[in-house]
Amino acid sequence: MYDTIKFLHSYWAYLVLLVLIIATVNALVKFFGNKEFQAFDFRVSLFTLITSHIQLLLGLIFFFVSDYMALISDMGMNSIMGNDDLRSKIIEHPFAMIIAVVLITIGYSKHKKKLTSKPKFKLLAIFYTIALAFVLYMIPWKIWLGIA
Repeated sequence: MYDTIKFLHSYWAYLVLLVLIIATVNALVKFFGNKEFQAFDFRVSLFTLITSHIQLLLGLIFFFVSDYMALISDMGMNSIMGNDDLRSKIIEHPFAMIIAVVLITIGYSKHKKKLTSKPKFKLLAIFYTIALAFVLYMIPWKIWLGIA
């Protein structure tokens, strides 16, 4: 189970990142280009919401099936916080990704309440851009690039 969840969480992340980049660029380009909100825009923002929630679910499952809880119990939070690698994996990465998914959810929910295109794209652009920044900052790049 551990290997399957780790595999899914690791490779689903590529899809989430791709879709989030597409949705963010789409919202920014159409906001600044004063374009009309189309069915494609709705679909790409919805697909971003769905894929990010699936990734969050996979991440939470991975967190609890891994040995992270045992490490916290054995080492204590002081030791975890003192170790850069463990702090990043156990505290910072999950927390930042939860914030990113919350931002995506808020942006998606708020944009649906707007009646015209400009405010819809503005909300999507703001919330998705901030979420993208969180995701890009907390991606374990050493693992993704094969350095570690």
